Amino acid sequence: MSDAEERALLAGGCFWGMQELIRALPGVTRTRVGYSGDNDKPNATYRDHGKHAESIEITFDPTATDYRTILEYFFQIHDPSTRNRQGNDIGASYRSAIFYFDEEQRRVAEDTIADVDASGLWPGPVVTEVVPAGPFWEAEPEHQDYLQRYPDGYTCHFPRPNWRLPKRAEA
Repeated sequence: MSDAEERALLAGGCFWGMQELIRALPGVTRTRVGYSGDNDKPNATYRDHGKHAESIEITFDPTATDYRTILEYFFQIHDPSTRNRQGNDIGASYRSAIFYFDEEQRRVAEDTIADVDASGLWPGPVVTEVVPAGPFWEAEPEHQDYLQRYPDGYTCHFPRPNWRLPKRAEA
């Protein structure tokens, strides 16, 4: 990662669908999928990832996009009001989480969640965890870029048409 790049680490259900959509955002330079959120389980794998969530590491150019824009899209493509579930995927591996790298990311995450809650765009309150980033264990090669190789593969993520997150002052 160069000095001109920043990272985001998110979990919102199956990592395949999130990677496929987020990779296309302007300013996103790289993505990789893996496991985050369980400091007690090193070297996580698909078959043995303890309490980790399926996650996506996003590298982006801050001159082309910003953390808030990435989070707004994150909240558009998955349902942050369902605990430990996205679509047919059920369990803590599929929870919604924002793993922040610094206090500014934490502040932006909490502000964005407050806007999502105030917007009424989802049927219930946001249950997305906002926690410090810990180790990220890269998933096996067969999980990287999965929907690029299998375009008809399973995903429960999609952009909601005409979805725009207003700031609380606008709501």
